[in-house]
Amino acid sequence: MSAKLSISTDFVSRASKQVHVLTLTPFYPRLENDANGCFIAEPLPSIEELGVQQTVIAVQPFYYRRAEPSHSSRPALWRYYFSFPGGVGLPSAGAFLFAKILSEVRRLHASNPVHVIHAHSALPCGHAAALISRKLGIPFVVTVHGLDAYSTNQVRGLAGQWCKHVSRMVYRSAHTVICISEKVRDRVVEGVTEDVKATIVYNGVDTTRFSPATESSDSDVILSIGTLIPIKGHELLLRAFASICAAFPKLSCKIIGEGPERQRLNQLVAELNITDRVLFLKRQTRCQVADAMRQCIVFALPSHFEALGCVYLEAMATAKAVIACSGQGIGEVIRHGINGFLVNPNDLEGLSNALLVLLRRAELRTAVGQAAQRTILEGLTLKHQGAQLARIYLGCAK
Repeated sequence: MSAKLSISTDFVSRASKQVHVLTLTPFYPRLENDANGCFIAEPLPSIEELGVQQTVIAVQPFYYRRAEPSHSSRPALWRYYFSFPGGVGLPSAGAFLFAKILSEVRRLHASNPVHVIHAHSALPCGHAAALISRKLGIPFVVTVHGLDAYSTNQVRGLAGQWCKHVSRMVYRSAHTVICISEKVRDRVVEGVTEDVKATIVYNGVDTTRFSPATESSDSDVILSIGTLIPIKGHELLLRAFASICAAFPKLSCKIIGEGPERQRLNQLVAELNITDRVLFLKRQTRCQVADAMRQCIVFALPSHFEALGCVYLEAMATAKAVIACSGQGIGEVIRHGINGFLVNPNDLEGLSNALLVLLRRAELRTAVGQAAQRTILEGLTLKHQGAQLARIYLGCAK
């Protein structure tokens, strides 16, 4: 994989000094949630170091609460557009967004020519970018961040089919469809009949923030981070933890995240009689997450619908042994038993055994963590991601 990511940043920097990119994104860090869209905001300084100028418009439906910008991210222009609430409004949201920002983009383009529009997700930003591209002649690229590439899991029925129709148009019209894993690219390609230009750019890690502890830091904590929804596999993790914790009297499980499954998971913890061994924490800041990763003994998130998973990469960067599910995007990064562990989705015995192996064998745990960190440093840093994006922008701007 690192061979794929080897890019001459000197060449990119010399060639891209005149490129101005307009980013349209529905995800961007806020004061109350600095992890929202961190995978978009954090690569920006590395891209700018290569001479690419950035303008970011962060967009939200009008009925969302106004965002307080995060002080730790590059400034963005926050814009609120009309949209019908819920999934039924998603297929038309891009058209409303286009109407909202067209005049502003036209003025920006007149005063400081935009060479490329980078839209994040087909709906609504990719749709708006395609309409702006048609109107102003600016090429656009679109990044697909999830496995629901056509929004048909999120939106059902006729509205879902409309989402699929609009998303197909976006992918066909884009100069490049950027996918965060091969698994995502497969989802995009299988949904269109025509060829699309799709490429893979894995998310990068801020290795200054997500770095190993300076001293031995293994605690007796199994850490998991993710929204509390069924696909993340927290129930499986809790059942696996309950099956092994008697052998490790000091072991505990810490879960960081919020979501609709919280109450049910609390009930499960009580049923499993592990209430005093499990700690649920609400959303944490990026710095708090990095500290928690440094202090854990193993990171485990048995998610079974994962395009890639930034938290895996971040935990790997802190030199921790990571357990994930096979068949997901992260399986393109983790080599089982070498730089992490992969278990089958919904495999309680497999997850329990993986935890037992790592908890009992400190030397293996250390070796896997060190190999994980090397994997990140050799090909999955923000600089790697920034250089690949800059090269794509340069190809669009020619």
